[in-house]
Amino acid sequence: MTIFPYPPEVKNLDYEVEVAIIIGKTCVDVREGEALDYVAGYSVFNDISARDIIRTENRTGIHLMGKSFPGFAPMGPYLVTADEIPDPQSLKLKLSVNGELRQESNLNYMIFKIREMIAYWSQMELHPGDVLTTGTPRGVAAGRKPDQSSWWLKPDDLVEAEVEGLGVLRNRVITES
Repeated sequence: MTIFPYPPEVKNLDYEVEVAIIIGKTCVDVREGEALDYVAGYSVFNDISARDIIRTENRTGIHLMGKSFPGFAPMGPYLVTADEIPDPQSLKLKLSVNGELRQESNLNYMIFKIREMIAYWSQMELHPGDVLTTGTPRGVAAGRKPDQSSWWLKPDDLVEAEVEGLGVLRNRVITES
């Protein structure tokens, strides 16, 4: 289990279970049909998001801190090689906070498919070790109705992000010292 600090300036800390796609060899302008040939492997990714900071950044047009605080973007616990995941687009995802299921879906329902993402991003040239992430299904704290306040992460929360075949990434939220 890893920890990540809760930045004191953040009021709305959110979670997003995603799949990390780790590029294994340089690719430029690849076609969708060949895209998975450039993948070294996959991992679980938790896209920690400071929603209040992101909202402020959206007003100014400067996007920097909302997903970039220390400890944000935890990934792991393993790198599962591409040959072990024959159809990454069918992987099941789920995330719980303190044992309460918050997100559960399948990558088949995602708007952007893994092959499309790799082909698109390869226009700027991808290199071994580059990481792309899939985006997340519904169930994040942002947008919960009628009141989001009880859904935001707090210090001492245990976040467990799980992807079928890739493992469970466990992160404890701690008070930043």
